[in-house]
Amino acid sequence: MIFKQFYLPCLAHASYLIGDEATGTAAVVDPQRDTDQYIAFAAEHALKIKHVFLTHLHADFVAGHLELRDRVGAAIYLGGTAKAAYAFTPRHDGDILEFGRVRLKALETPGHTPESISIVVYDLNASDAQPYAVLTGDTLFIGDVGRPDLRVALGWSATDLGGMLFDSLHKKLLPLPDQSLVYPAHGAGSLCGRAISKETVSTMGEQRRLNYALQPMSKEAFIRVVTADQPEAPPYFTYDAVLNSQERPTLDEALAREMKPLTLDAVLALQADGAQVGGVQIGVQILDTRDPEEFAAAHLAGSINVGLGGQYATWAGTVLDPTRPIVIIAVPGRENESATRLGRIGFDHVAGYLENGLRALDSRPDLIAFTEHLSVHSAAELLSSNQPPLAIDVRTPREHEQQHIDGSMSIPLNRLVANLKSLPKNRSLLIYCAGGYRSSIAASLLQRSGFDSVAEIAGGFAAWEAAKLPVVVPAP
Repeated sequence: MIFKQFYLPCLAHASYLIGDEATGTAAVVDPQRDTDQYIAFAAEHALKIKHVFLTHLHADFVAGHLELRDRVGAAIYLGGTAKAAYAFTPRHDGDILEFGRVRLKALETPGHTPESISIVVYDLNASDAQPYAVLTGDTLFIGDVGRPDLRVALGWSATDLGGMLFDSLHKKLLPLPDQSLVYPAHGAGSLCGRAISKETVSTMGEQRRLNYALQPMSKEAFIRVVTADQPEAPPYFTYDAVLNSQERPTLDEALAREMKPLTLDAVLALQADGAQVGGVQIGVQILDTRDPEEFAAAHLAGSINVGLGGQYATWAGTVLDPTRPIVIIAVPGRENESATRLGRIGFDHVAGYLENGLRALDSRPDLIAFTEHLSVHSAAELLSSNQPPLAIDVRTPREHEQQHIDGSMSIPLNRLVANLKSLPKNRSLLIYCAGGYRSSIAASLLQRSGFDSVAEIAGGFAAWEAAKLPVVVPAP
């Protein structure tokens, strides 16, 4: 048996290829949408990908099942209760797929979603009774379990799904042997759980001992625990969950349509052909994917900065509208990466990219804007002046509660656009986050919405702390 985990850090997403050397057959589980790596790995090991499984209809990314179907002819498998617009083979409890000396046994494990399954993997050369591993999707993570509240918009209550999750864990997964390896679909940083470990593999024995959600408790107590204090899910989660059930263009088809170089005049025409937002004319969404420092130094007025160097797809999916066209401004040569990573979350409405990147503005300095970056000492001096700027902390509420700059207003980045009307346009704004990535996104959104005096604290709260400037810490 050949077993390979693929890990995509920016989405904290794990996918898997299981192959049988003798028959040259492979299955892929929970693939990302850009599938070259699976096809290349299979070719290197003389394997043909004939099967592709989704453990559930994912909310945080668009899976590559249709891509593998169209590229290599793989058959698609979903949980037995799943509904989808494309042909698939349903997998119910105990259903087995064998190829050569590999056995894949399905367990219906609803809870994170109603159609969730886990896949028990047997290496028949080692044992036909003891499983090698279980691929748990988003049902069981390392150190956590899947959140049950992501299907509320589709008519499922978190309480009902939480009860299903309890039963799935106790009746389906916990009976597996201690030595069974646990391979989930996500690691630390994913919003599909609350406290996922940075480890990407464990054992059932370790999880039985160490996972807070698997400790002895009643079903009612479990539901209270797993529904409390979950982070707010990005708005694109429901969009992606539905998209994963639909027939749609493949990523290659989308990129072939999207990778069009646009002149500056064409971009300006698209930008002007829109609606008024906060008194500013906005047509297409101009997405600048350069690093925050480069964006601050110079950018096309009205553009939004979500840098490729951070959680690009997650934040792009949070602050952009999936139904409106996007024009990309990137460091030349990184346009395709920018569009591909948008495609991983189903944002296929890219109208093109600005040819030659920001160099296209060399003859139009009147279109260039910048964002002031203040040192922490300059920021502290301003904040203690007679007319201080309004400091806005765009970190999460939990980060703000732990410690923050005195007098700062907490407006988490994912709630910023909804709170624009509460912010004064006749006062300077000073934005900070942990290190500068989120504050750059926030500052760009504010500037696009007509706030003229916006600055950031260079280095964010980490730099403020490092300079030993005063912070507010709640009393114990």
